[in-house]
Amino acid sequence: MPRRVRLIFDRGTLLLLEIPAGVNVAEIPGVLWDPRVGAHRAPARLCYALVSELRRRGVQLVDAPRPRLVPPSGFRPVPLRPYQAAALDAWRLGGRRAVVVLPTGAGKTRVALAAISTTRAPSLCLVPTRALMEQWTSAIAEFYDGPVGRFGDGERVLGPVTVATFASAYRHTPHLLGDRFGLLVVDEAHHFGRGVRDEALEMNIAPLRLGLTATPPAPGPGAVRLGSLLGPIVFELSIADLAGGYLAPLERITWMLRLDPDERRAYDALRDVYLQALRVFQGNHLGSSWEAFVRHAAMTDGGRRGIAAWRRAARLLAFPRCKSEALRRLLARHRGQRTLVFVAHNDTAYAVAREHLIMPLTCDIGRVERRDVLARFRSGALRALVSAQVLNEGIDVPDAEVAIVVAGRMGAREHVQRVGRLLRPGVGKRAVVYELVVAQSSEVWQAQRRAERLVVRSRSAA
Repeated sequence: MPRRVRLIFDRGTLLLLEIPAGVNVAEIPGVLWDPRVGAHRAPARLCYALVSELRRRGVQLVDAPRPRLVPPSGFRPVPLRPYQAAALDAWRLGGRRAVVVLPTGAGKTRVALAAISTTRAPSLCLVPTRALMEQWTSAIAEFYDGPVGRFGDGERVLGPVTVATFASAYRHTPHLLGDRFGLLVVDEAHHFGRGVRDEALEMNIAPLRLGLTATPPAPGPGAVRLGSLLGPIVFELSIADLAGGYLAPLERITWMLRLDPDERRAYDALRDVYLQALRVFQGNHLGSSWEAFVRHAAMTDGGRRGIAAWRRAARLLAFPRCKSEALRRLLARHRGQRTLVFVAHNDTAYAVAREHLIMPLTCDIGRVERRDVLARFRSGALRALVSAQVLNEGIDVPDAEVAIVVAGRMGAREHVQRVGRLLRPGVGKRAVVYELVVAQSSEVWQAQRRAERLVVRSRSAA
């Protein structure tokens, strides 16, 4: 009698039912016994690999999950630049389960649209923000005549091609999204692999997966985890590979600034408190990481004082008087050019907006007002915007020519994303990025780390 198994999608997982005697499915990686239901269970992402393994073992499947939505029809050909076509080919050769790394402004979305167009699989595109959901919906509509589904910002509409925010995918994959698609596209894929909302990818049966990012994770557990969810990196180009050709030429200018005497005294005093706490920890925990220090600091009075001092020092560096004056000079110098000002915190964004009379763009700004602000910026009615995080990823501001980085919070990855806002090419366009750095502070080595991620021509300004 033939050996048969039923494979059922169940709230983001697979249940293996009616397993005949002699078939030990527990030997298969990823399959575990669930005593709550008296059956074996596996993550939904292993669906097609599990089906293949069962068939290799001579087991027939009576039932198995398949994408429930009809394939999209009505896609027009998507024109690609040579490097985009090469990225698509690399994804195909990688088994159509891989990550593509391209700098911001290089057209990662086009690669994804071409993948959807050529595979003709019902496709789910995941994006980190509502603003990006809007942009992806518009980009898809440029080449696709069919209905585009949307999950996010209060909408829950399914379509053969659907765009969902990470948050909505996390909530709705177990019941509404997990067994409907054959291709999963993940924009800004570096957000995954760290445990935060990874279940949105774990709970989807889609066998075809394409991750897109400008800033892949460094080698380590996070990169390994991302590879298991989406596949390995199969194609990678940097800003240096494309700047001046397919991207606008880029000039990076570091402006070293000095704190006023009272600010210097305050900063040095705070640093001393922080470094003393750090030295005490390191003396008792040789080789431990900074993250371990932060966790341990919460358990001692000295550690808590050290972390509080570190935070106050970072706040002081975020917008001291020397940065305000440098910003005033740069805004005057580039008055006729569209300029983006990047700061570390929303309160700094509002301080800059009040002091220099430029429009803030923060998470407090609603969708309609944000759309109006960006439209006015593109038309030239607004010449400058200031933002802490909203402009870091994805929002398209192709007319921006100048960026002034006053401060950041998230290191080199954030900086690459910010620089990418300027690199979309234009006739005669040359992008200029100013970094305001306080001399004799932690910002100096942070600027050096950022420079390592941007292998472009650089000069210093006095």
